[in-house]
Amino acid sequence: MIIDDKMVRATLFDAVEETMRILISHIKVAFEITGKIERTEIFEYPLDALRELVLNCIIHRDYTSPVDNQIKIFDQKITIFNPGKLYGDLTIEQLKTDSYPSRTRNKLIAEAFYLTGDIEKYGSGYQRIRKVIQDYSTMTFDYEESGDGYMVTIEYTQQKQETNIVNIAKNTDEGVIEGVKKLFDYIQANPGLRTTQISEQLNVPVKTVERWLKRLKEQNKIEFQGPSKIGGYRVKKL
Repeated sequence: MIIDDKMVRATLFDAVEETMRILISHIKVAFEITGKIERTEIFEYPLDALRELVLNCIIHRDYTSPVDNQIKIFDQKITIFNPGKLYGDLTIEQLKTDSYPSRTRNKLIAEAFYLTGDIEKYGSGYQRIRKVIQDYSTMTFDYEESGDGYMVTIEYTQQKQETNIVNIAKNTDEGVIEGVKKLFDYIQANPGLRTTQISEQLNVPVKTVERWLKRLKEQNKIEFQGPSKIGGYRVKKL
């Protein structure tokens, strides 16, 4: 039974954001109340992994094909299909390693997303996905060439996944606290850097750095000084 159907038509950058909004609206989320002002959200799927998959889907598809990118959300899995098989001599077996060669069908599109900080470096996306799903004990990440395109599947086992959610919440909260402290120390030692510069130098996704910066601003520990294009973050003098 199909309960919803949406078509996204937008610029490539806007398509990523709109697709993520749709995905988040259709997946489950648990809340851990710890007594702190901000509650901890544990999503059914790791959002960093989903975003990486959406980016890959849009950046690497074959734009000469009339076929649409297709994302399907099932009870315990999400499939993502994009037209166009693996580019060049890249193979499925190579993608399963942490040292696969970068192959880019749409070089200018990939470069545009790299310059905006949406992707870190070429050929590292699947490594990051495998890393972030480790906290989801029953989650699997599979991919294959399918017909004239490429299919990715991320899924989990319901019962075991639910029993692991407390550990996910604990690890998430501890990771955020540790990351925020690391970022504060880095800004203190290297004042005047912008978000993308911090992301590149710490080798942390831009979206993660933005969340940590938000925490520090809420704690009134840092501030942004100067024009948006040349200014940067500094520790507040209290």
